[in-house]
Amino acid sequence: MSFMRYLGNRPGDSTAAASGPADLAGETEAVRSIVSRLHAMPLDKARSLAGMAYVLARAANANLVITDVETTTMEMELAAVGLDQAQAVLVVEMAKFQAMATGATSDYLVTREFSERATPEERLGLLRACYHIAAADDSIDSMENATLDEIANELGLTHDDVAPVRADFAAKLSARLGNA
Repeated sequence: MSFMRYLGNRPGDSTAAASGPADLAGETEAVRSIVSRLHAMPLDKARSLAGMAYVLARAANANLVITDVETTTMEMELAAVGLDQAQAVLVVEMAKFQAMATGATSDYLVTREFSERATPEERLGLLRACYHIAAADDSIDSMENATLDEIANELGLTHDDVAPVRADFAAKLSARLGNA
C-alpha cells in the first residue's frame, strides 16, 4: 500500500479510491486487514489522517531522531481522532518512514495540502498535537521549535492562533531555548 497515495491525490482523482486490497499482495495478513479497514474509510477521512500522521512524524523527526515516546504519542494522537490502536500503529510507522525518506521534499507540500482540506479547528488541533509530539520527552529543542514554527506557518495559522498553544508549552520551551 502506498501511503503517499493518500497524500498526493487531488479531489476527483479516482486512483486511490479505485485501488483496493488487491494491491496488497506482498503484505502480511495483519497488514492487509488493517489496510482494508483504512480503505473502507471515506477517502477524504483517510487523506486527512494520512496528512495528519505525516505532519506529526515531521514534528517528531525535527531533530532527526524519532524516539519511542514520540512514536507512542503519535499513536495516541491518531487514536484520539478516530483510528483504532492497530491502525494507529500502522499509519504512524508508514508516516515515520515517509517523513524520514522524503523529508524536506514533502514536508511543505503535505502540510499545505492538509491545510487546504482542514477546518481552522483541525489545523489548530494538528499544531497542538505537534507540540505534544515535540514535548513528549519533556523538552522542545531549538530544531523542534523551528519546525513547529514552520508547521504553524504552513498551516496558515496566525501569531494570535499560535500564541495560546505555545503558552501551554512554555515550560518545555524555556528549558531548552532560554525563554522565560
